[in-house]
Amino acid sequence: MYDIILGNLDRQARALKLLSSLLEEEFSLLVSRDTNAIMAQEFSIHELLRQLAVEKENTVRRLGGGKVRDYADLLEQSDAGESGEGPRKAAALRGLWEVIDELEQSCARQATRNTQLSLGLMDQSKELMDYLHKRLLPPQRQTYDRGGAYAQVRPDAALLNARL
Repeated sequence: MYDIILGNLDRQARALKLLSSLLEEEFSLLVSRDTNAIMAQEFSIHELLRQLAVEKENTVRRLGGGKVRDYADLLEQSDAGESGEGPRKAAALRGLWEVIDELEQSCARQATRNTQLSLGLMDQSKELMDYLHKRLLPPQRQTYDRGGAYAQVRPDAALLNARL
């Protein structure tokens, strides 16, 4: 069971390293505003996240809902007197767990940066579209009709216009 859990943790660490590089690449694509490449990158990131979630679920299932740190403590205590291999295995598990934790935090920070940049670009695009829309529409003019009063401005879209 130790080898299976160690393999799961190793795959998680490698996947998080790949995720980190994909997020950095996404940031550079956001800066260059290459929307087609960003969309392709997003699909890669989502697939990697799905695979990472499967690995995490497998690890939790193997541990019976327990935690890696508790399993490492158990290994350390069970083999402490016999061969001395338990502390080495426990140290390997803890080391991988720490690497995974650091990589998860790094990926979370990079994802936050990417989100802030993409939302900023979206706001900027929306403001530009609003400005252009306002410039294209003619301004509302208050004019006089034949009777000397302000002309009634009709709404743009109406299904019925009836008078009593």
